[in-house]
Amino acid sequence: MSVLQNLLIDLTSGDEECAESAVFELVALGENAIPSLLEMADSPDVDSRWWALRTLAQSPLCQAEWLLPFLSNDPAPEVRQCAALGLAGKPDESAIQPLIRALSDPDSMVGNLSANALVKIGDSAVPSLIETVTKGAQSARIHALRALAEIKDHRAIPIMMKVMQEDSALLQHWAKEGLERLGLDMVYIKPV
Repeated sequence: MSVLQNLLIDLTSGDEECAESAVFELVALGENAIPSLLEMADSPDVDSRWWALRTLAQSPLCQAEWLLPFLSNDPAPEVRQCAALGLAGKPDESAIQPLIRALSDPDSMVGNLSANALVKIGDSAVPSLIETVTKGAQSARIHALRALAEIKDHRAIPIMMKVMQEDSALLQHWAKEGLERLGLDMVYIKPV
């Protein structure tokens, strides 16, 4: 059995310490490990998919296109979470729209991790985030507004000001936080 095969077995052995060690050794194998990891990512086994994505995301060779299908289409929330986390480590503008859609994921952690990835992408994500705050589902709006607050882009000021008038404590919190981070400290008293 080859070193690669042994590492792939260790990766899915159920022994987390052994698997984490295998991640770093597989990453060190570079291009030689990528085809086997991509094949493992197509496994029907959730743990195999998760460990494959975890390893691919750790690789400096990782491409967003390898992770995006799992963010959008995987039935297991932990695999979608892993894809979002991997995309945060590899900011890529091609991931903006899939990450925006993932803000509405039924698993709130996927939405939260997708917002983190959009923050890492930064200014390029701002127009799509503003549109999401304007037209998105409530959970997506909250995640998008948090991302805008963290990015600190002045283009978000009008939507933050508008959101301050809404009847949502979370939206108001992130709008206020964003405005403060932009140096626009303000006292907001809700009209009676």
